[in-house]
Amino acid sequence: MDGSALQREQIRYRDDVRREDREAVRTIITASGFFSPAECDIAVELVDTRLALGLPSGYYFLFAEHDNDVIGYTCFGPIPGTLLSYDLYWIAVHPRYQGLGLGTALLVRSETAISQLGGGRIYIETSSRPLYAPTHAFYRARGYRQEACLEDYYAPGDAKVMYVKVWSNAPGMAGYTS
Repeated sequence: MDGSALQREQIRYRDDVRREDREAVRTIITASGFFSPAECDIAVELVDTRLALGLPSGYYFLFAEHDNDVIGYTCFGPIPGTLLSYDLYWIAVHPRYQGLGLGTALLVRSETAISQLGGGRIYIETSSRPLYAPTHAFYRARGYRQEACLEDYYAPGDAKVMYVKVWSNAPGMAGYTS
């Protein structure tokens, strides 16, 4: 199906992780054209870890499905050693379904889940390569601010850019302002 004909009510969201999600994640990450084979392997490895360990793995997933096909997903989890901080490890939508608001819907639903888990800060890391300019714009448009930039992190000329979003109504955040 062409993504342009997709209606919001046709999307189903789930947070349970299934063995077949391994290939769905690989397909989405590969189709994006943004990630190396090693990065694709890492994305699948997080699915494997969640399947093997369950919730104690610290990896939470949200999948968007249409006609029983996974068309987008997020992976997030608490940052060890912190009280309220979470990482958004992955957010990806299959290219056929980009530009329809699915990335925003996944992000908002993930933020809600993180808040319900007691989180008050979400960190997102991404590349500084020009390819990622739309990614940076996406995060900024959704209330994230750049927190740090680690020069030459991924490779010479490719910095790690870190974004954060903070909300003060999370448990333990009373009176906190960023």
